[in-house]
Amino acid sequence: MAEDFPQVLTIDEASNYLRIPLSSLYKLAQEGKIPCQKVGRHWRFRKEAIDRWLEERVQVRTKSDENK
Repeated sequence: MAEDFPQVLTIDEASNYLRIPLSSLYKLAQEGKIPCQKVGRHWRFRKEAIDRWLEERVQVRTKSDENK
């Protein structure tokens, strides 16, 4: 399924890829909490950067869970 997505995602595509509501993704983007870039008025997301971001968040959570 991941192969169905282009390397550079629109906000709609990124929302579908991450399976989160558009409003949540806009908030993450505006707060700088997710790797993205604004091109004119449009948000763009590099799929590779999103995949890395997800992996880093899993690793951080796993490490914090181990410290409990």
